[in-house]
Amino acid sequence: MTAPKALDTPYDQPRIFGSAYRAATIGILLVITLIAFEGMSVSVVMPVVSRQLDALDLYGLSFSAFLIASLFANVVSGLWSDRRGYTMPFLLGVVLFVVGMGLAGAAATKVLFLAARAVQGLGAGCTIVAVYVMIARVYPAALRPKIFAGLSAAWVVPAMVGPAVAGFVASAWGWRWVFFGIIPLVVPALVMLVPALKKRADEPASDEGGGSSQGARSRPFAMTVAATAAAGGAGVLLYGVDKLHISPVPSAVAVLAGLACLGYGLSKLLPPGALRFGQGLPTTIMMRGMFSAAFFGVNSFIPLALQQVKEFGPTAAGIALTTGALGWSTGSYLQSRRAVEPYRRIRLGAACVMAGVLLGLLSVLPGITGWVAVPAWIVAGFGMGIGMTTVSVTALKQSPVNEQGANSAALSVTDMLGSALAVGAGGALVNVIGHSPGMIARGFVVICCLMSAIALAATLLASRTRSD
Repeated sequence: MTAPKALDTPYDQPRIFGSAYRAATIGILLVITLIAFEGMSVSVVMPVVSRQLDALDLYGLSFSAFLIASLFANVVSGLWSDRRGYTMPFLLGVVLFVVGMGLAGAAATKVLFLAARAVQGLGAGCTIVAVYVMIARVYPAALRPKIFAGLSAAWVVPAMVGPAVAGFVASAWGWRWVFFGIIPLVVPALVMLVPALKKRADEPASDEGGGSSQGARSRPFAMTVAATAAAGGAGVLLYGVDKLHISPVPSAVAVLAGLACLGYGLSKLLPPGALRFGQGLPTTIMMRGMFSAAFFGVNSFIPLALQQVKEFGPTAAGIALTTGALGWSTGSYLQSRRAVEPYRRIRLGAACVMAGVLLGLLSVLPGITGWVAVPAWIVAGFGMGIGMTTVSVTALKQSPVNEQGANSAALSVTDMLGSALAVGAGGALVNVIGHSPGMIARGFVVICCLMSAIALAATLLASRTRSD
């Protein structure tokens, strides 16, 4: 009998597109590509949607509704994945995402559009956490940096064609077809992925790495209540902040109530010590939220600022988002190729985001071309690629196997919450300052200054992600 071939040469080492992982990799990347395409397309056409539905006052909340719903779904999907496997949360997430796209395209009022965005958020939240758990269960540790780099690369094609396609579709057939057009593209992605999900049995988390040190995080009912408190608290908080200039006293009460609910929920959803940036995993997870707040708190307003202040068209305004995604992919690729201590990569990433944001605020100043947003967002995206990917890999490495789902959910909670609060606060600032072109320019500058301060804090706190 011929002896089995030894897997000891470089050619025999596992690869994400090798025969053992090819189906899972292609399926994951296809679905993430569609979610990315939706994100790029919606960002470009939101100024048009806001005008046609008379919803400029809800511009920030249109993004926050998606993110807050994702926050809730992240937790439920993480718990479900830990206990029952990742297949059903993944498939349910894809279905909800498609339903939300259809509802958004059919929305006749801004309230219905907000509701549709929330349904999309539920779907995306379920899907993304299930993908993280799938990566932790399916891929060996040595391949995880490469598959996370692949996830970042899955944004490249949508970033390159998404703004142009969305702008063309909105101009030729109307913004509704930007949402409707994505729906049929989900079918081939699921056809590719379902066999991979069947092939990989969903194993419950083992006890490798020791028992859970976070007993409260293992109770599904308690965690669902915490997720509801956090998501509801974030929504009430943003509502109160948005209405402070209209009705100060009731809005201040709403802000305090939202903060209380949010604090309670986060104390249960995040690892012990996260809210005080404890050494190691707690700070690693919080860092995800700081990166998202600093970057997406500006990213969501770039198309609005360029269209309203510099009179860019939807496609031209989306080019800055395109370059940011390309920078993100480049940074993610480089972090997987260089043997540098993780906390140093996180620090470099945060510094690049800060530099990009500060450069980006110049794009709305008088006498300066709006095209300065392009190099600015290349720098910021490069920082996100280095920092966010390193944070994800580091968090998985710091997590016991039986807490990978909970910690993946915690990463997504801080990610979505950071984005939601930053974008919601930015929308409130725009509403307070005003909606004329000059006022939007001032609001954009204030937003950039606030988000650069968050990036600076992340730069200073990066060393606390070390476990030792």
